[in-house]
Amino acid sequence: MSSRRLEELLETVFTEREEQRDQVESILSHAAVAHAPDAVRADLEALAAGGLLQLEGSAVLLTPPGEARARDVVRRHRLTERLFKDLLAVSDSTMEDQACELEHILSPEATESVCTLLGHPPTCPHGRPIPPGACCGAFQKTLRPLVTGLSHFELGATGRIVFIAPKFHDRMDRLAALGVIPGSELRLHQRSPSYVIEIGETTIALDPEIAGEIFVKPVECRGR
Repeated sequence: MSSRRLEELLETVFTEREEQRDQVESILSHAAVAHAPDAVRADLEALAAGGLLQLEGSAVLLTPPGEARARDVVRRHRLTERLFKDLLAVSDSTMEDQACELEHILSPEATESVCTLLGHPPTCPHGRPIPPGACCGAFQKTLRPLVTGLSHFELGATGRIVFIAPKFHDRMDRLAALGVIPGSELRLHQRSPSYVIEIGETTIALDPEIAGEIFVKPVECRGR
């Protein structure tokens, strides 16, 4: 089995598990649509023989080595989606096509650099969690990030909202009603006791937890 096919199948098991689906039939059905069109049970049995999966009746479970391999490819895929969506502003179809290619060729060093460049994003453009890497925990940057959380943004600076990763969906609706949406420009005035931002002619106070869910890219201040 090729390395690419192996990773595609492990990625499918990982993503299906996120949806609370761990059955052979579901995994093969999803693989047929998104990853490996001709996948069969024998492929899963081959991964099990290689120590990457366990087949328990109709359930498919990742072993620790399989979990690590699947986690890495999912991380690369979702980081690449962020890269193409947020910084290169390509279409969704192009974003997905490129992510499917780059997930198999990014080196660990390149993956860490992309993550740092993007400001260690917690979610992909679809809202799914991006498995964190060593660079996220240490937060040691060898590259100045283009995207940072509002909680790490420079006081008085102006930025454009790149994405919002709320813990609760209704927060997104409340923020949107205030004009806090991707693409909006804001200026950070205050961090304590609450975050105070200016968007257009509106000044908004935000709870620190919510401010930490807003990710921005610096822009040049115009007319100030």
